[in-house]
Amino acid sequence: MLSRAKNPFFDHAEAEYFVAERNGAVAGRIAAIANRLHNEFHADRVGFFGFFETEDDQPVADALLDAAAAWLRGKGLDTMRGPASFSTNDESGVLVDGFDTPPVLMMPHNPPYYLTLLTRAGFARAKDLLVYQHGDSSGRTPPVPERLTRASELLCQRLGITLRPLRMKDFAAEVERVKVLYNKARERNWGFVPMTDREIDHLAAQFKPVVVPDLVPFVEKDGEVIGFALALPDLNTFFRNNRSGRMFPAILKILWALKTHRVHRCRITLLGVLPEYRGKGIDAVLYHWIWTRGGAIGYGWGEAGWILEDNAAMNAGLVKMGFTVYKTYRLLDRPL
Repeated sequence: MLSRAKNPFFDHAEAEYFVAERNGAVAGRIAAIANRLHNEFHADRVGFFGFFETEDDQPVADALLDAAAAWLRGKGLDTMRGPASFSTNDESGVLVDGFDTPPVLMMPHNPPYYLTLLTRAGFARAKDLLVYQHGDSSGRTPPVPERLTRASELLCQRLGITLRPLRMKDFAAEVERVKVLYNKARERNWGFVPMTDREIDHLAAQFKPVVVPDLVPFVEKDGEVIGFALALPDLNTFFRNNRSGRMFPAILKILWALKTHRVHRCRITLLGVLPEYRGKGIDAVLYHWIWTRGGAIGYGWGEAGWILEDNAAMNAGLVKMGFTVYKTYRLLDRPL
């Protein structure tokens, strides 16, 4: 991920990495990130910091943040935003609420003191990111509300849409469909950065071994894909017990657990609908699919998010379906 030669993020971005040491021991780390694609898309001069880890020591945090700020300033940027590792398409935000539960796949975690250190260093809230949960992680699937089932059936009939799972035998073509949908569906969102074809291909190659087709529904109308959702098994359940960090034999245990339906938690990572079909309830139809199909193979708990705090439609829709906010992450800004 950090390799400038292997990660396609660096086709349109630069980064510098800093480590803080005290008496020969590492006390913290940070990455300074200049994302040309973000600046072109938003017509701004925002730089980012990410991969931020530090001891509870203000001078260490200040030294790391100042080093990143100086590098970003040298790139002609006027605002420092983060944490984002590397962008809002990756792990984003500092955890400000929900410390009592572990993070799921591809979500960050940090001690409570991180926000204090960043605030003292002159950072202010730019946007809060809300994360929802629903269900039971023991494997017992909560019953699907009858009103959600009825509404999904009626919407499918009224709009003339059908749903289907990811076709693994047609994986390359499915990825091409996701490329179009992903960038069109999120283009108006605050902080959104389009993913390049190479970035999506890179991500898809990583997901392919662990993706569960029934957790990746596509919505079609007249033979054309107009929406999709991606839910991933929460592999952190296994990674947390793999303290050595070695991929073998851990990966074999993970693949076996997926095959035998021993993973009971998932994260709804992405959900996108073409702009002309928004506001018609298609997001609820996608959630209903994941709830019912996932529940049938043992997924009883799900995380949805993150959702921007001011995305009223998405937040209201999740609450209506019985989801509750259980974590809040925050992106912060500081003038350079």
